[in-house]
Amino acid sequence: MKAGESKTFPLQFPDDYQGKDVAGKEADFLVTLKKIEAQHLPEINEAFAKSLGIANATVDGLRSDVKKNLEREVKFRVLARNKASVMDALVKTAKLDVPKALVAGETERMIEAARADLKKRGVKDAENAPIPAEIFQPQAEKRVRLGLVVGELVRSNNLQAQPAQLQAHIEEMAQSYEKPSEVVRWYLGDRQRLAEVEAVVVENNVAEFVLSKAKVTDKLLPFDELMTG
Repeated sequence: MKAGESKTFPLQFPDDYQGKDVAGKEADFLVTLKKIEAQHLPEINEAFAKSLGIANATVDGLRSDVKKNLEREVKFRVLARNKASVMDALVKTAKLDVPKALVAGETERMIEAARADLKKRGVKDAENAPIPAEIFQPQAEKRVRLGLVVGELVRSNNLQAQPAQLQAHIEEMAQSYEKPSEVVRWYLGDRQRLAEVEAVVVENNVAEFVLSKAKVTDKLLPFDELMTG
């Protein structure tokens, strides 16, 4: 198609589509192509480096900056994968009775979060959307079980987040922004934001503790798989 051209094509609505009057039916869609764009990559030179506002506005400086950002991103992604593996292992091996009241509370929070998401998507009367509790109950039970296990590990092994750890984590995250010092102040200036960082640091402490005690197997992961997985 060329810009300005129109085309009609048939499309089948899913059987579970929210608009019941068209669910499972076929409809003709008219599409008009407004504009065609092509990607033009810039030449890697000092002018391009300067346009990005990096401190060392040279090609070598640009490559160094990109390398640091990639290394930082790789580190965070590896930590996230290892942490997820630890948490999955804890849930599978933990044997305890989960209080029904805690599961019910977590289920209700998940339902409210789902309604809030529907509201953001523009769904009418999202606040009163009938969402069956059983949809979230297995995940809620898993969250509660994991929370109890992690909480006990933190208490019994002194894995609480230390001030130096919080500062180091915030400073490392801030390095990916144009003005790191402002990002650091932004986190330190709000108790709720600081609490979110604290939760991450505690999880990192738990993961590191478990990995130091567990039998682990290293896995070589291609860069592309790590960045997209």
